[in-house]
Amino acid sequence: MRVIAGLYKGRKLAEFKGFDVRPTSDMARESLFNVLNFRVQDSVFLDAFSGTGAVGIEALSRGARKVVFNDYSKESIKIIKENLAKISNPSNVEIKNGDAINLMKVRKGEFDIVFLDPPYNSSNVKEILESARESIKEDGIIIFEDQKPYLDEIYGLEIYDQRRYGKAYFSFFRRKQ
Repeated sequence: MRVIAGLYKGRKLAEFKGFDVRPTSDMARESLFNVLNFRVQDSVFLDAFSGTGAVGIEALSRGARKVVFNDYSKESIKIIKENLAKISNPSNVEIKNGDAINLMKVRKGEFDIVFLDPPYNSSNVKEILESARESIKEDGIIIFEDQKPYLDEIYGLEIYDQRRYGKAYFSFFRRKQ
């Protein structure tokens, strides 16, 4: 696993051993950030289920003003810190070890981009997306990664794009106009 583009391009990142954690693949991350393009520049970015932190680090590499990394797992937090050390521990990051839903509920209207990659088959996806809706700015977006396209409606949000990259599906949400 490596940083795809930007300031930290090519830096190798630490990964989990085994198959319990499923990081977003390099190919999927590259495609995602090609879609986001210049939107990342100067954004406040939340990587809500960070895992290794690769998505948030990619956002930093491509010019995000601030990235908040969150994960419930202490092992993930350790790997995120290890990976941030590989890019010289930037000062424009915040690391949170806790529940993503609670974090998003208290950070209302703060984020330009929220990236959600909860464990596949999570039973509380609707609650996760509703909390994310509250945490984005008026023109903010939410990207939800899953193993299948998201089809349910979320009050106040609309899906404006869906993409498949390998086994991952990305659903892009914004506030309803």
